[in-house]
Amino acid sequence: MLDRIFEIIQKEDKKNPLTDEQIAALLNIKREDVTQFRLKNNIPDSRERRKPYLLEDLKKIIEEDPSISDRNLTKKLNLLGYNISRFVVSQLKKEILKEIKVERKVYLKNFVPEEDVESQKEEILSFKDIIGSEGSLKAQISLAKAAVLYPPHGLHTLIVGPPGAGKSQLAEAMYNFAVESGRFKEGAPFVVFNCADYADNPQLLMAQLFGYVKGAFTGADTEKRGLVEKANGGILFLDEVHRLPSEGQEILFYLLDKGKFRRLGETESTREAQIMLIAATTENPESALLLTFRRRIPVLIELPSLSERPPHERYEIIYNFFTKESVRLNKTIVIKKEALRALMLYECPGNLGQLRSDIQVACAKSFLASLGSKSSSLVVDVSDLPNHVKMGLFRLNKREPEIERYLGEDLVVYPDKKVKIFPKEDRYMLPDEIYQFIEERFIDLKRQGLTKEEIDKILSKEMEIELKKFAASVKTSISISKKELVNVVGEKIVNAVEKAYEIARRSFKNLEDNLFYSLAIHLSATYERILSGKPIFNPQLENIIREYPLEYSTAKIMAKEINKELGIELPEEEIGFIAMYLKTFSGEKPVEEGRVGVIVLTHGHVASSMAEVANRLLGVNHAIGIDMALDEKPEKVLERTIEVVKRIDEGKGSIILVDMGSLVTFGEIITKRTGIPTRVVARVDTVMVLEAVRRAIIPETTLDEIADAIDSEKSYVGKVETLFDKKPSKAIVTVCITGEGTALKIKKYIEDLIPELKENYKVIPVGMLRQEDIAKEIEKIRKENDVAAFVGTINPGIESIPFISVEEVLKGDGVEKIKKIIGLKKENPLKEVIDEELIFLDVDAFVKSDVIDLLAEKLYEKGYVDDRFLLSVYKREAMGATILNDGIAIPHGYPEHVIKPAIAIAKLKEPIYWEKDLMADLVFMIALKEESNNYLSWLNKLVLNKEIVQKLKKTKTSMEIKKIIVNFTNHDD
Repeated sequence: MLDRIFEIIQKEDKKNPLTDEQIAALLNIKREDVTQFRLKNNIPDSRERRKPYLLEDLKKIIEEDPSISDRNLTKKLNLLGYNISRFVVSQLKKEILKEIKVERKVYLKNFVPEEDVESQKEEILSFKDIIGSEGSLKAQISLAKAAVLYPPHGLHTLIVGPPGAGKSQLAEAMYNFAVESGRFKEGAPFVVFNCADYADNPQLLMAQLFGYVKGAFTGADTEKRGLVEKANGGILFLDEVHRLPSEGQEILFYLLDKGKFRRLGETESTREAQIMLIAATTENPESALLLTFRRRIPVLIELPSLSERPPHERYEIIYNFFTKESVRLNKTIVIKKEALRALMLYECPGNLGQLRSDIQVACAKSFLASLGSKSSSLVVDVSDLPNHVKMGLFRLNKREPEIERYLGEDLVVYPDKKVKIFPKEDRYMLPDEIYQFIEERFIDLKRQGLTKEEIDKILSKEMEIELKKFAASVKTSISISKKELVNVVGEKIVNAVEKAYEIARRSFKNLEDNLFYSLAIHLSATYERILSGKPIFNPQLENIIREYPLEYSTAKIMAKEINKELGIELPEEEIGFIAMYLKTFSGEKPVEEGRVGVIVLTHGHVASSMAEVANRLLGVNHAIGIDMALDEKPEKVLERTIEVVKRIDEGKGSIILVDMGSLVTFGEIITKRTGIPTRVVARVDTVMVLEAVRRAIIPETTLDEIADAIDSEKSYVGKVETLFDKKPSKAIVTVCITGEGTALKIKKYIEDLIPELKENYKVIPVGMLRQEDIAKEIEKIRKENDVAAFVGTINPGIESIPFISVEEVLKGDGVEKIKKIIGLKKENPLKEVIDEELIFLDVDAFVKSDVIDLLAEKLYEKGYVDDRFLLSVYKREAMGATILNDGIAIPHGYPEHVIKPAIAIAKLKEPIYWEKDLMADLVFMIALKEESNNYLSWLNKLVLNKEIVQKLKKTKTSMEIKKIIVNFTNHDD
């Protein structure tokens, strides 16, 4: 087997070497075995094996064009056969530019005379450890340099930013720059003081800062120099300066203004100190600091939070932190791509500091698992991450294409002795001794004769205590819809977990919602492992059975249901894992019963956002958002809504807040099918959702009380009634047995779908509680009108007049029937949205972002969409594939960013990869409004017609393409 690994590596494509995972798949062995073989035989990983070939080609291209952009450079390398991302190219490009001494000529020639370039070398190196110094932090770094270089001793500086944003690192870099640039002498002091350390004792804080004389206060038996004196001739860095009391700020203000101060207890003499002050705060300086003090600090540097940094910088930061852990451990660390995805996506309130802490927690857990094994490397998987980090896997709306390009394979980092490890900087960082603690305790317990399982049990508990002491405990509440979860783990898994979760709720009335999400992710991995024949091992199984009997017995019942749903047999070890999840996610609040459900249902990606806002503001998880995609059929959304109504029903029914169109008819259909009471309100905004949830979480409130309060204005009904001043003789009657409100909504819906209807027909809504009342009302209407059809939820049973059910209307068949009845011909509406100037031929695209950027930009230039449409296209791309058969892609953005409907078209010169292995050469970018279903229906028929598609691909002019599309008539019933 070892010979086969070596043979495969020898014969691989040198421009795209195989990863350990790919080699393992070829040989059907574990990836860890391949990694071990490489490390023992000193064989570099795939990136390093490719590097010499890549550097050679890179150097040739850059020497020919030193100012070439990263994008064009990546494109040229891909044409040479390399499968490489722009981020990697950008990093290697920097190395080469330094080597051939072009970088400074390119980037500094407009600012620094050629002969002075070399003198600036140290200046650049001072900030090289700050990721983003040439990116998102470039302006801040420039300001920091200017503050240090300002004569004669630099300008006092205030750094503002959220906790963990990197304020301490920037201050240290400014000091290094001051020394390296010659502004301060070699060995000049750099004194660091955190004002929060003594915030509860102002006198002691002042003594630390300014020193004191003998007898200044009780216990002051000798005199002592303060930090201001120690910083004389250098930099004093005051972190969390807003914790400095007002009297301390006044003394510091005098020092900054006059260069003089007094020690605590001095009344006559003054002392002198020449310092540059760098202060940092997490607060708004306008409200947290005295005006007199603020005015003495001329330079203000604001640092962004981690969420405001671009994805490539976050990736660099993660890589850097793992490298530091690799140096501390002197071990190679392999970060599985799913773990890397979670780290890239999760909300990190503590910014860089917390990200470092979370990475250390993961490494500590992996380190514990590796003790006693022969592995020379650590493997960090999703299971090693803190729970709040794992929740990053659900932030689908943040999955921009740029993030996904870093997640193609596992990340491997090696101990790099050149990496600088800073001392503990903030409250989020774990102590450097954590690994030493784990290792020493492991050795100590082993000497006592304990087994590996016993050691794991003891150390797991002790390590948990240690981690809780040092790691920030950040709880995130991420509400995601079932649809988003299905995108992550698949519908089968979600359905199985739903049923298992219901079983768990019978035994545990206080389960946290995170159990559902975490169990779904875990079960997805387990399912794949079982199908591939890989074993499942749980070293804590015996302890779980013994210590958590209720959780384990419940897990066994849950496992039976999961086995039934997935057609598998979960081993006992896996049941133990489920029991651990039950133990982890059990809370203390009792479950409230008998409440009205709240469902928000809208077109576009709006419903789940409104539901999430309402839930978070009210501290509950009650509202459910259901988003209807632009191209999704109403009957599919209806089925999803029925499932939600059944799932959340607590015996009091649900209120459904909808935006428009077909959604207004859902309530009666759902009640008819399920027997669960529903009320639909045909308007929705965040304030209405908040009010609905606020009322619904009170058990005593009824469905009708909530609906009547929310829809008290009856503005929808009033708006509809004003449409009918004329009384044409021909009529269509919308019929509903539960009341005129629903009949009015059906009327509005068919009028929206068939605008021509109002020209010769009036639509009359009829709603009564009893069928005999409806019969009387219809008889009255027929005397005054020529009724052409009935549309609704109940058939009046008049044989001479056709009846069309609401379900038929939703599917589209009913609409066509109505059109036939009123004599409308089916005309191709696409001519209204096809602009010849939005058709582009022989587009030379390299990746799909080239096409998306081109089409979205042209739509914006011609006034069809607003400036946020492009971002919404990328968000939609991240949610799932937009490619059909026959090489057709249909990217589209959210309708709220469409000004007027249009479809832009690109016929590509060569096919490009659009989604995984699927390629596209004909692209339709759809910019349509919510009421544009008719266009979508015709476009769908067109792209499914292979003959038409082939004609479009062979066509040579924009005019011909438009002609083919607008003359298309194959729109079958």
